[in-house]
Amino acid sequence: MSRLVLKLGGRIAHGAAAHVLDLAAAGHEVCVVHGAGPQISSEMERLGLPVEFMRGRRVTTAAGLDVVRASLAQVNRELCDALGDRAIGLLGDEIGLAAEHVAELGLVGDPVPSRPPAVEAALAEGLIPVVAPLAAGPLNVNADEAAAALAVGLGAERLLFLTDVPGLLLEGAVVQEIAIHEADRLLDGNHLEGGIVPKLRAAVTAARLGLRAEIGETAVVG
Repeated sequence: MSRLVLKLGGRIAHGAAAHVLDLAAAGHEVCVVHGAGPQISSEMERLGLPVEFMRGRRVTTAAGLDVVRASLAQVNRELCDALGDRAIGLLGDEIGLAAEHVAELGLVGDPVPSRPPAVEAALAEGLIPVVAPLAAGPLNVNADEAAAALAVGLGAERLLFLTDVPGLLLEGAVVQEIAIHEADRLLDGNHLEGGIVPKLRAAVTAARLGLRAEIGETAVVG
């Protein structure tokens, strides 16, 4: 039996439930981390709050954090409902998810590897912990980076990013495999933009520490 961390994007969270349940039914320990990016942006626009990103991460004010928390809580409930009785919803700041404050982004943190007792207890009971990416503070943390930090802290074997794109796209084609040094070159040279940036950065972090990291069909290897 292996331990897996799955990160589900906000656009596909509900629809990915069947895949999560298939992995759990196969005997894997599965921890889910989800986003709520589209829901957060939509609600912020409705309220007249600015939607701003820096290097793929959301700038978060106090008012914005309220929207982030409410949107994440809603997606968390919906995802748990879709997964059924085995799912247990957890908000990261309530279970001790740790992060270092990134002041230039407002109330945002860089998550650090952690092993929340609530997640360990859920896995030990055969449950599927579903974690919303907030850190103690509270701080808003990128869901991709939160998934990587949890995967490292929990000693997972694999980190899987399920998203609405097939993987890393270069010149219109999906990259089946990318080495860490090549991923670093793309990231450091600002050759990528948008949501793939934090996903690839998080996958590289995990791969460096020995985890098998996959973004859709793209494997990040040492």
